[in-house]
Amino acid sequence: MQGFKNALIYVEGKGIIKTNLGIEKGKIAYIGDDENKITCPLDYIDGQVVVAGFIDQHVHGAAGSDAMDGSVEALSNIANALASEGTTAFLATTMTQSPENILKAMNAVKEYKGSNFENGAEVLGIHLEGPFISTKHIGAQPLDYVASPSIEVFDKYNSASGNNIKIVSLSPETEGADKLIAHLKEKGVIASAGHTDAGYNDIEKAIENGLSNITHTYNAQKGLHHREIGTVGSAMLFDSLNCEAICDTIHLSVPAIKLLIKNKPHDKFTLITDSMRAKHLSDGISELGGQKVIVKNGEARLENGALAGSILKMNDAVKNLVEKCGVSFTDAVDFATINPAKNLKVDNERGSIKVGKNADLTVLNQDFSVAQTIRNGKTVYKK
Repeated sequence: MQGFKNALIYVEGKGIIKTNLGIEKGKIAYIGDDENKITCPLDYIDGQVVVAGFIDQHVHGAAGSDAMDGSVEALSNIANALASEGTTAFLATTMTQSPENILKAMNAVKEYKGSNFENGAEVLGIHLEGPFISTKHIGAQPLDYVASPSIEVFDKYNSASGNNIKIVSLSPETEGADKLIAHLKEKGVIASAGHTDAGYNDIEKAIENGLSNITHTYNAQKGLHHREIGTVGSAMLFDSLNCEAICDTIHLSVPAIKLLIKNKPHDKFTLITDSMRAKHLSDGISELGGQKVIVKNGEARLENGALAGSILKMNDAVKNLVEKCGVSFTDAVDFATINPAKNLKVDNERGSIKVGKNADLTVLNQDFSVAQTIRNGKTVYKK
């Protein structure tokens, strides 16, 4: 049996223990003291920790490619790049664009998933970010293509994707959003408040209709005020809401990250990268939705200074939580593994290390760099 011998492994329900882990047919088949069961040991160096593979539910691109490129080649390139940061599964995230370009991106994901690629991280589906957003909190989304919430338009996109849309980011306060949110819940799709001017009453109503997620909390949404707690205050107040966070310490300050974690149930805080095509590339000029992006000193900004997504790697997000925010190692890993798995309702098969689950594993060095990434028992990245 292939696997790890005498390794430090973060096992569900037990924490980090020294044990043996066996893999058969892409699944975790054994966890226990009998090292003789592991007949084909995988590379492991003392001090490394084996954790579940990271899951990124909000990522636009990497290594020069973007989900909006609308091609199988672009998705494959992103998948391979994400594997190098310990990510074994992700949602290809779109943005506010023309219907033609969004449909192209939908079709590409359908084709990609139908091809059953084994390389890189697995595409679990799509995070449709926009076009149903508020013009008041446009962020780096192109204003020209903002559209009113529409069940008909969503159904068209979802059909083109092969019913692979898993999350829709929208502004709950806009006309028609309540009906779309209810429709999404009926379809088993996560409705997420993002790029929104929603206040407390809007969020409360949206939760009643099925809202369950907050897109990149704090960013591009109505802030907290003592007479109107806005989207940000509501995100903290309602325990049912899962909160995404870009923990690069650029989009969010360290105290803002600490405040959010302190105010959320443990399983309702989820790390995302929200990265764009410039990730894994050197500083310089890049592009997002046809807009010029300047990448310098770890920041990606439009010419007007607005942040244009990130170039954050998931293993660095985990590192930032531990080293800069004082979060425990296991909690930080949970925020990148089991929490997004629960949010996407795939925790029965991934998100933690347990016999019977997918052998999606990441081997972290002591400095949080990734030594090896394993997806379904197959090594998809090795340093």
